[in-house]
Amino acid sequence: MSVETDVLRVLADPLRARIVTLLAGEALCTCHLVEETGARQTNISNHLRVLKDAGLVDSEPCGRFTYYRLRPEALDALAARLGGLADAARAAIADGRRRPC
Repeated sequence: MSVETDVLRVLADPLRARIVTLLAGEALCTCHLVEETGARQTNISNHLRVLKDAGLVDSEPCGRFTYYRLRPEALDALAARLGGLADAARAAIADGRRRPC
């Protein structure tokens, strides 16, 4: 499985997608994410672990709290790959490429 596939699978979960959206605007701690999403703290923590393992999120301890922030370069890599696929599809359409049966 490719890195892009793994990241897409991670982002396919609605709550993780919401967390990523929230972290795009600012660094947040777990308590902020609980407040914003209405999810339980343990659920948020589990999703943050998955996002961190996928390389999408970094964490920074701050006293007794941990702040999480989005890693834009991880999304840049995915966006570039998807953009490349879109470019290839446009070229195939423009050329009228079709494999004969």
